[in-house]
Amino acid sequence: MKNQMIIVVGPSGAGKSSFVDKVIQDISVLKDTVTYTTRPMRKGESEGNPYHFVDVDTFKKHIQDDFFIEWAQVHENFYGTPYYQIEEAWNEGRVIIMDVDIQGAETFKAKFPQALTIFIKPPNLDALRQRLAKRDQGKTHNFDIRLKNAQKEMDKASEFDHQIINDDFAKSYAEFKKKIEDFLNTH
Repeated sequence: MKNQMIIVVGPSGAGKSSFVDKVIQDISVLKDTVTYTTRPMRKGESEGNPYHFVDVDTFKKHIQDDFFIEWAQVHENFYGTPYYQIEEAWNEGRVIIMDVDIQGAETFKAKFPQALTIFIKPPNLDALRQRLAKRDQGKTHNFDIRLKNAQKEMDKASEFDHQIINDDFAKSYAEFKKKIEDFLNTH
């Protein structure tokens, strides 16, 4: 299991964070990273949960300092995964699991071709629209951009090892967990 990684991808609102949060509770060897972002904090979030929130200048300084293993601009905000968290997890004998956007996934797949990649899909764009509207309660100014990006992201689902349609959380999560257990048992 040395230096293993699981990458979970899907459009905003598909449920990937919920899957990752639950599987970390169920499989103790897994460890998530805490991504850095410039996006505003949402209700119920705090520094370090689920992100490290920084301003654009700080983020750009981190880019210059080669702090991130990957970074991307997504929906008008920056997101980046720091090297040190991955190295710490691997030194502890843990397996990294993280949810990233399409751009981040492409970088990780190039750098870590042995990684398991799972794409979480909503049942359809209407369901995704409803999930995002409910979650964001009309407070997100880039709603239409996110929906357009979601279609582009879903068009790339076949590029990943597995695709799971999140139409029923319990059933979809069981499939997700099984894919991870199979991966861990064979690597």
